[in-house]
Amino acid sequence: MTTKTELSSKKLHFALVTETFIPEINGVAMTLGKIVKHLVEDGHQVQVIRPKQSKQDIACRQQNFQEHLVTGMRIPQYPQLKLGLPAQNKLLSLWQKNLPDIVHIATEGPLGWSALQAAKKLNIPTISSFHTNFHQYSTLYGLSFLKPIIQNYLRHFHNKTLTTLAPTEKLRAELTAQGYRNVGLMARGIDTKQFHPDKRCLALRSDWGASPNDLVVIYVGRLAREKNITLVIKAFKKIQSENPSAKLVFVGEGPLEKEMKLACPEAIFSGNQRGEALAKHYASGDLFLFPSLTETYGNVVPEALASGLAVIAFDTAAAAQLITHSKNGLLIAPSDETTFITSAQQLASDTTLRSECRRYAHQKIQQLCWTSVGNTLEQNLYRLLDQHPQALKTKPNPKSTHQEMCA
Repeated sequence: MTTKTELSSKKLHFALVTETFIPEINGVAMTLGKIVKHLVEDGHQVQVIRPKQSKQDIACRQQNFQEHLVTGMRIPQYPQLKLGLPAQNKLLSLWQKNLPDIVHIATEGPLGWSALQAAKKLNIPTISSFHTNFHQYSTLYGLSFLKPIIQNYLRHFHNKTLTTLAPTEKLRAELTAQGYRNVGLMARGIDTKQFHPDKRCLALRSDWGASPNDLVVIYVGRLAREKNITLVIKAFKKIQSENPSAKLVFVGEGPLEKEMKLACPEAIFSGNQRGEALAKHYASGDLFLFPSLTETYGNVVPEALASGLAVIAFDTAAAAQLITHSKNGLLIAPSDETTFITSAQQLASDTTLRSECRRYAHQKIQQLCWTSVGNTLEQNLYRLLDQHPQALKTKPNPKSTHQEMCA
């Protein structure tokens, strides 16, 4: 019989099923990319099953890492993403040839459901993670009658897995209260070398028409209704009434872009940014506004803090966890848009408070680390496998690799 010690020294065959993955630009893709990179570098064999996004999309194959592409269909208002169609037969064929130790389903669509059924037939331990509050989106898009149906489906889906991983303790408690069983924690990290105040770029600020002393208000994320993005413009208009030289920069794309350009033609729309360019955009701002109320986490909040920005956000998700009010930003009671706007104006006008928030922001975020997140996930995987009969099978250990993931 395999002992706990023997199991924890064994390298895993980990299958991830997801609608979105790097290099797509969103928090889910980024988070999953970091987790997969950690597992591959630690010597585990990782398999990613995801929808093919375009004709040019090619599956990445490297030592210890393989992608398998399935058919997908376009998502309304998200033309750059595809919803994975059911692929149970393909997954059964794939996994029967080389049975994974564990399957992680990150998204709850048709592809995820078919993966759940395939894993059940093959008796593969399965876990899931909760990344998106889809039930809240239904209200924002005029489909509130679907909200209870979506809520029931999500709970039913996740309760068929061994555990559901939430990004924060607060969400973990909320899901448990809603009837989700065995809710665990998969925290988030931040690359403080990439996102750093030293990435501030005066040349970029000059391109925005901002002098070294001008205030730059910045937002990073999708330009979409579920992000409550119009509140950024309302807050900026209030700031601009007292500080006419202030600039507003949007980093990201989305279905509301045309509408926002009409509402605020003086704003700078930088489109999607990646890597060092994204880090420069963050650090070259002064005040970060994040008005979303639908986040399960919100990776842009720690990225902004790590970049040395004063942040204003509602008291939810990552902001509630990472912001100390009046220390590295301002926390606003959820849905209190009036206070959000007046607080933005206050922080824009109070240069002393803003400077103090910016100085403390990067320090506050230092404890977050993707390596720690990855190590904790590995420990949880071994613990779950130790409790499941499927963990008793033996496999050869793959050699460790430190190759980079495909970009």
